[in-house]
Amino acid sequence: MKIHFIAIGGSAMHNLALALKEKGDQITGSDDTIFEPSKSRLDKAGLLPEKMGWFPEKITDDLDAVILGMHAKEDNPELLRAQEKNLTIYSYPEFLYEQSKDKTRVVIAGSHGKTTITSMILHVLHYHGKEVDFMVGAQLDGFDNMVHLTKENDFMLLEGDEYLSSAIDRRPKFHLYQPNIALISGIAWDHVNVFPSFENYVDQFKITEEMVNGSILVYNEEDALVKEIAEAATKPTRKHAYKTPEYSINDGITYLETPEGEMPIEIFGQHNLNNLAGAKWVCQHMGIDEVDFYEAIASFKGASKRLEKIVDRRGTIVYKDYAHSPSKVKATTTAVRKQFPDKHRIIACLELHTYSSLTKDFLKQYKGSLDDADEAIVFYSPEALDIKQLESLSEEEIQEAFEHPNLKVYVNAHLFQEYLKEDSFVNSVVVLMSSGNYGGLDFDKLKDWI
Repeated sequence: MKIHFIAIGGSAMHNLALALKEKGDQITGSDDTIFEPSKSRLDKAGLLPEKMGWFPEKITDDLDAVILGMHAKEDNPELLRAQEKNLTIYSYPEFLYEQSKDKTRVVIAGSHGKTTITSMILHVLHYHGKEVDFMVGAQLDGFDNMVHLTKENDFMLLEGDEYLSSAIDRRPKFHLYQPNIALISGIAWDHVNVFPSFENYVDQFKITEEMVNGSILVYNEEDALVKEIAEAATKPTRKHAYKTPEYSINDGITYLETPEGEMPIEIFGQHNLNNLAGAKWVCQHMGIDEVDFYEAIASFKGASKRLEKIVDRRGTIVYKDYAHSPSKVKATTTAVRKQFPDKHRIIACLELHTYSSLTKDFLKQYKGSLDDADEAIVFYSPEALDIKQLESLSEEEIQEAFEHPNLKVYVNAHLFQEYLKEDSFVNSVVVLMSSGNYGGLDFDKLKDWI
């Protein structure tokens, strides 16, 4: 096929482009801005656009398909030309469904944990040599790409994001996948710019569960709302509930209780153990028995930016984590506290970066989320508020929302970096939570500062 990508530089979009080129398709693309690592990866594959911007002349009659990224707007010149020519236009979730409609589709959904659960399943399958097609939202050890497509594989494993599909398709991505096996990990309000009420957000998951028509639904029974919706769902043929397995922590190592006894694992935190239980159920439905699952999961180190250890020296440990919503921030901070009870200090740093996190009415959802940290840092960029056209925030409003007795607020990236350089952090754990980069923080340099 000859396929053109509008907004090829996105995280999922560029991975899909790379996967299709590897599959043998002819790929072109455009974007107005492309950041790392997308830029280098596209360049290496010969897919980096020669110039940044939108070029309607790239939209030619011989294109088999145009794939539209969420970054592109409704008035995008290339999109308008494709519509004029009546070409086939897909959002990337639409295209993934088209590529997998003859396969068994396994969809992992939820407000939190979906990337980790999808990565766990992939790790286990890869460990045992079971090949599947997939799309996952983070880089994983042992995999070059976040998207893999073939003609011959029986399964397609998809991370089911609830955000909108494209500028011209306002359906949540996970509504397009029509799962044969679905997992729902948890529901906590997010994306307030497109789901203005909690009820509206919850409705998206109700729709997804009813789409599991005549198939299998795996759900987290420790989330009361998920349990309620799952038990009321009438379309799934089979339902399987999961909960956090028994585990213990000894000297900074988590031990999972298995039928064969205690087993040390690389990951930690109750939320990750809960994710593990969900992944086990799904793997069993994909042909991996319990014993083989445990053998493989022991070596799972986590998905990129999910409690990823980036510094461990002189008794001080630094983690980078993608947590940004209140439930994720709470789970991550609590996990670090329980894993390292003997450390002198737990320092939790959070960047308010998403539209939801920078919205005044939503900010109060963060109350108590950093309570398990001895010291809390909240960073946000006033420029981010301007870009998102949101009201300005004051330090007092941040303090009032979090209600942490030892909270510092930074709005200047340079001053935040100076804080990281100057504090000694002796016998401490620092966790840096963000879906951004703290205004340009070079995480590699932390090794020299700490």
